[in-house]
Amino acid sequence: MNKAVKKMLATHEHLVHSEGVTVVSHMQREKAEWVQHTVMIENCDVPFKFRRVKKYKNLQGQKINVIYYPETETVAGFEIEIMQVVRIKRF
Repeated sequence: MNKAVKKMLATHEHLVHSEGVTVVSHMQREKAEWVQHTVMIENCDVPFKFRRVKKYKNLQGQKINVIYYPETETVAGFEIEIMQVVRIKRF
């Protein structure tokens, strides 16, 4: 783990860091002027979401390091757990 990651984790107590996880699904869809990305990780049933101004490389099958916050989102009246990605990096 590098210094920047250690500093972020020390500063924000709810941040979680996962290293070397495998992406099983990566969806990209346009939402207003942003591109919404949804990533599913191996052995995890919760979607990881982030948005960017433009499309990202397809991450399916890639090993990544990810820093995220656990959150809940309401969809059609149901609360769903999601992970809001702060930083994602390929190996």
